[in-house]
Amino acid sequence: MGILGPPPFTPDITREQIALRGGSSLEALISGGDRGQAVMTMQVGLAEWLSERHRQQPLAGVLAVGGSGGTSVASAGMRELPLGVPKLMVSTSASGNVRSYVGGSDMLMMHAVSDIAGLNRVTCNVLTTAANAMAGMCGLPTPQFVADRPLVCATMFGVTTPCVTQVRGMLEKAGFEVLVFSANGVGGQSMEQIIRSGLACGVIDITTTELADELAGGILSAGPNRLQEAGICGVPQVISVGAIDMVNFGPFETVPEKYRERTLYRHNSSVTLMRTTPAENAILGKQIAERASAAMGPVTIVLPLRGVSAIDCPGQPFYSHEADEALFNAIRQYIKPAVKLVEVDAHINDPSFAARLFAEFLEIVKEKKNA
Repeated sequence: MGILGPPPFTPDITREQIALRGGSSLEALISGGDRGQAVMTMQVGLAEWLSERHRQQPLAGVLAVGGSGGTSVASAGMRELPLGVPKLMVSTSASGNVRSYVGGSDMLMMHAVSDIAGLNRVTCNVLTTAANAMAGMCGLPTPQFVADRPLVCATMFGVTTPCVTQVRGMLEKAGFEVLVFSANGVGGQSMEQIIRSGLACGVIDITTTELADELAGGILSAGPNRLQEAGICGVPQVISVGAIDMVNFGPFETVPEKYRERTLYRHNSSVTLMRTTPAENAILGKQIAERASAAMGPVTIVLPLRGVSAIDCPGQPFYSHEADEALFNAIRQYIKPAVKLVEVDAHINDPSFAARLFAEFLEIVKEKKNA
């Protein structure tokens, strides 16, 4: 995948071919002298090539070795492959935050320990282990799961777990298979990748807290396009506002200085939560309403009028009727008539709220089926 210097051996697929897939020629990349542009071009090219190759003849697996640049290129290609295809990235960057490489995929990252600059006692051991791991992933049988029930995606956080657990039980009794994603940024991205793959028949997006992190600069954002994939794909969705009352940061000392006077809650030694304000909730409500209204499939929004998380109720640190009302009023104001709005006089973790979510989901799936 390198641009400069002759390859040490002749590959089956040349870098010239990959560069062309990325929209340039190798000569143009070399003469341009822009390493960043070259890496981006090869990322696009490899992703295009791997996707097409897998469609033509399914790959047994993908193994790559690289530093930061090589990891960027190879992981971009791996992320385009379906879940279940073995993906192993041996990288000098694997001991840090690897979210930008892994995204919502099931990629396995292995730390290279040292740079891959020649063979020695360290690199030989690391590369041998990687080769053995890939051989095992590709050569050993995998458990077979009978996927004979329609798949539903749901989102959960610790502060909405009682609600999601109740809804999941109802759905499973009704004959659905339920895939629950933690609303921790990468969880939302993973769910939307599943939706994009066409596996899901519906979505119960109970916990949309990642929108708050994106708005206020928290550490668990799922990116600027959260809450849009199901709408683009026309998948029926029931949306709620679970944990919209909070923005996530790391240990207390990592909270940005500008937020130090805000309402903060030390969830544990590694996580500090910040209460969203009425002004922020008004923005979040508008986002939810507009994204729901843009959906190509049926959408229902269900609001828990007595609190949106376990710590947003009387006596709890994030209880704020004013902030919740700002959220609800913005949703009421900006949704279009095509979106059904249901308001439940209950807390998000009350059994009655879970029952209403379940009922609305059954109705919306039936509506899609009869459309």
